[in-house]
Amino acid sequence: MFGYVYIHKPELKVKDYEAYRGVYCSLCKTLGKHYSVFARFILNYDCTFLSLLLLSRNDGCPGFKKGRCPFNPMKKCNYTFKADDALDKGAALTVITSYYKLLDSIADGGVLKKAGCTLIRPFFSSWHKKAERNFPEYETIVKEMFFSQLECEKSAEICLDMAADPTAKMLQNIMKLEAKNETEEKVFAQFGYHLGRWIYLMDAAADIDDDSKRGNFNPFLLKYGEKSKVDIEEVNGIISQSCYLLTKAYELIDKKRFTDILDNIIYNGLPVKQRNIIYPERKS
Repeated sequence: MFGYVYIHKPELKVKDYEAYRGVYCSLCKTLGKHYSVFARFILNYDCTFLSLLLLSRNDGCPGFKKGRCPFNPMKKCNYTFKADDALDKGAALTVITSYYKLLDSIADGGVLKKAGCTLIRPFFSSWHKKAERNFPEYETIVKEMFFSQLECEKSAEICLDMAADPTAKMLQNIMKLEAKNETEEKVFAQFGYHLGRWIYLMDAAADIDDDSKRGNFNPFLLKYGEKSKVDIEEVNGIISQSCYLLTKAYELIDKKRFTDILDNIIYNGLPVKQRNIIYPERKS
């Protein structure tokens, strides 16, 4: 997960922003409680979105209470209670995806990056084992994605759609776990697939310059041959297609609360993030 699924704060009411921060801080607290105080540093916005979406569908209404921030004791944060397992799932997925991201960095990173990632791997391995025990279905899905991605990038027939497919299927299968019936399973499958594809393509677009300099694999460089030939308007169109399709699926998901925050992320946050990555000169 890469941290692209985020709110657009200027369009969010203060009360909704406080609720969003409450879920974010609660996920941070859950990472510290279940894994390690250092696991708090891998907290990301994508898994905050997952926890928020799961909380929006719970029968029990989560409440908020004030507590001290462990990193800044002078600061008070909102924390959720009656959150069921939404935060546990968000924390486990954060740990498992971060672990496989670390393995990828060790395999493909530069000398210094490999050395740094190798040094911290024992910590990640410890957290990963616990997350795997708690949510084995997440481990199975993410592990399959990781090895599928490796195989795709080695294939002589690789194309942009093939490269994006493992991440897309990972989120598709994770989202399908939350379906309560066959209809919801189809909706969550579409939403998860196109959200995963959007995240992968966004990360690829953000890395075009670096991957071009370092000679790393990048599906857009593969498509166009070299950086100078990349058609940025076409790149934007390709990514926008997935954004449109995930939005249509999102509209069919039944939500009991936090609708304004989730709408803000889908209708404002994702397009703004995409524009900032594709057209950095127009950053908002």
